[in-house]
Amino acid sequence: MDPMPELTFGQRLKVYRERSGKTRAVLGGLVGRSAEWVKAVETDRILPPRIHMLDRIARALKVDVSVLIGELSDRSEVVNGPEHPALASVRDAVNRFTLSDGLSPQPLEQIRARLSAAWRARHQASDHRTVLGALLPDLVRDAQYAALTYEGDERRQAHVLLAEVLGLAQMFLAYQPAAELLWRVADRAMVAAQESGDPEALACAGWFLCQVHRDAGDWDSAMAVTLDLVSALEARAADANGNLLALWGALNFEAAYTAARAGEEGHAWRYWDQADRVARRLPKGFYQRQTSFSRVIMGAHAVTVAVELQKVGEAVRQANRLDPAAIPSKPRRARHLIEVARGHYGKGDKAATVATLREAYESAPETIRFNGYARQITLDLLDGPRAVRNDVHDLALKVGLVS
Repeated sequence: MDPMPELTFGQRLKVYRERSGKTRAVLGGLVGRSAEWVKAVETDRILPPRIHMLDRIARALKVDVSVLIGELSDRSEVVNGPEHPALASVRDAVNRFTLSDGLSPQPLEQIRARLSAAWRARHQASDHRTVLGALLPDLVRDAQYAALTYEGDERRQAHVLLAEVLGLAQMFLAYQPAAELLWRVADRAMVAAQESGDPEALACAGWFLCQVHRDAGDWDSAMAVTLDLVSALEARAADANGNLLALWGALNFEAAYTAARAGEEGHAWRYWDQADRVARRLPKGFYQRQTSFSRVIMGAHAVTVAVELQKVGEAVRQANRLDPAAIPSKPRRARHLIEVARGHYGKGDKAATVATLREAYESAPETIRFNGYARQITLDLLDGPRAVRNDVHDLALKVGLVS
């Protein structure tokens, strides 16, 4: 719940600025504005800034953008994304437990096969949330029951599967108004991974947990979780199988992403370099299904680091080096294109921004419908240049931002 629903954006900004111990002059300097500009925002004499400046302010104050905006504001739905029709059934499956009643759990091989099919659907379907929303409730219930019922080595295997099922559920829940459920799923996945004792399960659950911390604005915890796992897995990396090696690489990139979000440019590119060295050790066509880590994804990751560091020219330059079609996952390809659009938008190239967002929509409509950056940029461009206004309105209509 929003702890300060009665405050305006400006009043909310002042509270968090003062909590951080920064003067208006210091905050203004960090985001490239004057102390007078900060005062004007705090006193609501000017409108709240747009999404890119909100990002800068959030990074400077080390809070999440949604905290500044407030859950009940007009912009919060844009940032958080809408509620998917299947959210209620997924929530019910996560929140309810079937105690052992003598019935045999489903064979682990069947659960494993269903989970693999769900991952394939997630990567191949343009309406991936809808597909997952139909598969997850039964899959979550069966995986939870198996982890409760099996004994010995089969119990450990069941916990590996449960951790992975909950990671898949986190991908469905991301960007929806279900923060408490998102945390519950991430924590429960880590507990299941710990119960299993499996290093791949631990690495994957940690990768998911890092994202929840980072998206909540807790970059210190996100980095601590990530680096603990990177360090723990380093000794195994020399002779690791492809999947564990890829997960180690994915964790190195998560450190890069978190550092970039915090504005730490040197650390961000250093961790990206480490991840890239790992990627080069993978077989050419290898694609890790939970994290998308692979050789090809490092180009997309470079765009993300540059965008988060507000180096929009570098983001566009990196984007020009990668053919989006080379990314085999439709939703991951759409996510990359949204990052590229952020780069174009930061450079003021409205036509390229709209064209790239339309390309993202064509790849995976449900990715752009639930992505706060894509939604906010689309809304901002509705009042943009006449040359792009018709295309923007068409996109906004498809995304569900206008009727």
